[in-house]
Amino acid sequence: MQNKIKRPLLWSTAIFFMMAFSFPAADHFYAQSMPDNNFDQCSIENTTFKAGEEVVYKLYYNWGFMWVAAGEATFRVKESGNQFHYIVDGRTYKSYDWAFKVRDKIESYVDKTSLLPTRSIRDISEGKYQLYENVTFDQENNSAKYVRGKTKEKTWKENHEVSECIHDLLSAMYFARNINFSTMPKQQSFPVKIFLDREEYPIKVKSNGKVAEKKIKGMGTYNTVELSLSLIAGEVFKEGDEMKIWVSDDDNRVPLMIETPIAVGSVMVVLKSYKGLKYPFTAKVD
Repeated sequence: MQNKIKRPLLWSTAIFFMMAFSFPAADHFYAQSMPDNNFDQCSIENTTFKAGEEVVYKLYYNWGFMWVAAGEATFRVKESGNQFHYIVDGRTYKSYDWAFKVRDKIESYVDKTSLLPTRSIRDISEGKYQLYENVTFDQENNSAKYVRGKTKEKTWKENHEVSECIHDLLSAMYFARNINFSTMPKQQSFPVKIFLDREEYPIKVKSNGKVAEKKIKGMGTYNTVELSLSLIAGEVFKEGDEMKIWVSDDDNRVPLMIETPIAVGSVMVVLKSYKGLKYPFTAKVD
């Protein structure tokens, strides 16, 4: 079965693991049906990150033989009472703004016990496209109160029924980091349900097993676990394209790099810097 996202956004194809800001592109992503990994989709103990973690990623485009640095996204984890507060600030570099200017901020509040979201905020500015949305999740009653508009000052309200244990894109990323990929058999997948743009999407990501001594552009060599997400052909992606994702093979399970082919060239998202990790970064080889 193919699960499509109607608006989206080349950069938010990568958001599931790293990026939380994106270009509005007429394309979609999905994951092929595969056996589910056995884990509780409604609650997971956080063993991989802590408040104070800050991770920065750099996005590159490749046309021909040249990689062009286009922008950065900074992921931060804070505490807010009995919740974690995830914050992502994404922007293109000034040298790239002439082509397509991005200034995005995405936030998610999640329950510390279950890591399920209670609130999701997106404040998007991408070229001429603007969006503000604020979603409050009631996980007990499977509902979402939705405030949406072009700006924060011009919004409307809606109520939506949602499935149990629903996520937003950002909460799904941190939830997934607590899944032990290194013990999953090759070709096995894990599912997460995501609410985005007033619809929900079941996403599955496949494990391709361990990859030792993977070179990460500008960051050295790491022991990793490789994951993949199948992509739908269209204006951006070609038939059979897959996004590949490498996460650190240690207790932090930090996303290190994404590579995604597109119709013209390819996209790469790479770890640039990090601080405040919960554990020593033992996946780093040199």
